[in-house]
Amino acid sequence: MSRCILFVVFTLFLQGAFGELVCEELPVGMCSFSVASSAKRCLLETFTSGDGNPGFQCKTSEVMSITVKEYIENDGCVSACGVDRKTFGISSDSLLETQFTLKLCSPQCYYNCPNIIDLYNNLALAEGVLLPEICESQSTRRSAIQVQSSGAAAAFGPSAASGPASATADAPMSSPTPSVACAPAPM
Repeated sequence: MSRCILFVVFTLFLQGAFGELVCEELPVGMCSFSVASSAKRCLLETFTSGDGNPGFQCKTSEVMSITVKEYIENDGCVSACGVDRKTFGISSDSLLETQFTLKLCSPQCYYNCPNIIDLYNNLALAEGVLLPEICESQSTRRSAIQVQSSGAAAAFGPSAASGPASATADAPMSSPTPSVACAPAPM
């Protein structure tokens, strides 16, 4: 038994000595959207301490990254992609939010932040859709809104600019997103 404990302690020491990224050793503020040396994604979890107070901890998930390992996401990508470092767990729910997918599909995020794109591409695949299809639908929706907000839409009077379309028209515009041809091959 003592050999087993000694082995575990020695293994942990070697991981630290060789500079491996271990999720459980990350500060809470750097946990979400990080990837351990094992290529497993880190996730932020809540726990209740022995005295009953809630706390946060970084844990290693079973979700593997395909494109990166040993990586801590930078603040530029966190901002460009519209993600939050205080995100708990890993969920595809945010893919249903228009404002989030607008940022995720923006060229600033899609072409410059492969870690976040890899994560959400895999989450979309798990739901049976392709991230490029989601982005394409956002692009099509923006194109329709641009037509509505052009001079042609103004001819219908002020009421044409009210309602949900005008709220979406205020969303950031971006250049065309990649086509479905850019998606990874189905498994």
